[in-house]
Amino acid sequence: MSELLSELRAACAEVARRARQVTLDLESIAPYAASLPSVCGPARPDPAEHLVGGTPEELTAFWLTLDAINFGSGWFPTMRKRSGHSGYATVAAGVRERFRAHGPWSAAELARIEAAEVAAALGQDSDHELMQLFAASLRDLGAHVAGDYNGHFAAVVQRAGSSAVTLVSTLAGWSCFEDISRYDGISLSFLKRAQIAAADMSAAGVAPFEDVDRLTMFADNLVPHVLRLDGVLRFAPELVERIERGELIDHGCGAEVEIRACAVHAVELIAAARTDLAAASIDRLLWQRGQLPRYKSRPRHRSRCTAY
Repeated sequence: MSELLSELRAACAEVARRARQVTLDLESIAPYAASLPSVCGPARPDPAEHLVGGTPEELTAFWLTLDAINFGSGWFPTMRKRSGHSGYATVAAGVRERFRAHGPWSAAELARIEAAEVAAALGQDSDHELMQLFAASLRDLGAHVAGDYNGHFAAVVQRAGSSAVTLVSTLAGWSCFEDISRYDGISLSFLKRAQIAAADMSAAGVAPFEDVDRLTMFADNLVPHVLRLDGVLRFAPELVERIERGELIDHGCGAEVEIRACAVHAVELIAAARTDLAAASIDRLLWQRGQLPRYKSRPRHRSRCTAY
């Protein structure tokens, strides 16, 4: 197993052991794991949101571009969303339409992209803080692809061979996919978006990865929410009150790191109890469950960050 992801698993287990505001109900793990279905819904790309046709270069460019800006849920309530679309779906559909109308941004174009161009593609205001962050992330992506891969997006995947973990390890060193938090002297490289990029390209048939089952849960704010409402995670009453009244939880603060780390550790324990389901599959099951009214009707924690 990748040293990077092994370290993340060990760090999350240690945070869960020390956590003060989020606790894991260990007795619930076995029955909860047993209750999960054996097969989850398809992970295939949604043609309404994603590019599903094109050359390997175009498809790889699409997924790397989209996942480089697959963050900002803390700002989503302030975005202009398309009718019937979530914040993510609004962003994804905007990127898809740009690719279909004009083709991919080249690595050189991304390396110098500005917020106004990103905002125009996504139907947002150019002075929105998130557009500035999106542009900065895309510039870093473009610089890496231009400088390290001679401008070829597909080469990023080709160099990873058959290993999703290798791709994650590569992306871990890029600012546009950086996701490091610290807790009581522990460093946690959650790498949510780097891992999702690998999973997305595998599901889309863009990458021949053979080790997607070695990825962890994709630490965001929805799966922990599902685990809390299902009784696997327990949040301190004062933390629940802050979330319920819509208060932003600072990225990197103790409570926010505990939420993400305890969710990752919970999914690892569930996967250990259900050897037919890898952590990424459990993540998808719980993410799909999170679309149900019971979960969508209750606020989940919001943090303004580039991690998720």
